[in-house]
Amino acid sequence: MLNYHYKKISYITGLFLIAFMVLSITVQAAQEIAQSERITKCIAVIPFQSLTPAREAGAAIFCPCDAGSSSGKILKESEKIVEEVFVNKLRDIKGIELISSEKVQAVYKKISSGKMKGNRVEIFKKVGKELGADFLAIGCVYRYNERVGSSYSSEHPASVFFEIRLVKTDDCSVIWRGFFDKTQKSLMENVFEISSFFKGGAKWVTASQLTEQGMNDIFKTFPDFLN
Repeated sequence: MLNYHYKKISYITGLFLIAFMVLSITVQAAQEIAQSERITKCIAVIPFQSLTPAREAGAAIFCPCDAGSSSGKILKESEKIVEEVFVNKLRDIKGIELISSEKVQAVYKKISSGKMKGNRVEIFKKVGKELGADFLAIGCVYRYNERVGSSYSSEHPASVFFEIRLVKTDDCSVIWRGFFDKTQKSLMENVFEISSFFKGGAKWVTASQLTEQGMNDIFKTFPDFLN
């Protein structure tokens, strides 16, 4: 009799364990499906532009240079440096699919040189639609001045001023704006710059290093596409 009860208990326990395992596998599978079904946001990064106050006002609808006199020297192809830093930061964010820069450039060049030349809002809309992008990242560089001197002694510090906006493809409404305008200062010039100065290792940073710092700062407010 005891042997019979023991077998019965073992049988029931076995069924319970099997049911528990099946339930666990089902829950895990459901979670994986839910994770995979999260909508990935597709972003196209429009080729960044370098802009100065001298250029026509309508050339930068999404990057108005409000500071005016704060703009300054822009080294050649510095917009590409800022764009590369931005794209590298985007690659670290989950829930984002980046359209290749080659494809974006080809489509943007084709559409911007066509009949809609000058109408940037419509150009952006059409570019985004043709690329199948949910959002467009539009960036402008207003100042990119390199450090003159060494890490420990600088005649002229690095100075960087850029703005990036993330807009919806369908109506070009802005959902995020990242803005960075900084010229490195010594502790003697501004004691309140102590945290920023030590971010650079207590040295005079290069323009690219200053850009990295600025990008890290603005990405603290970048949209979380997984929520």
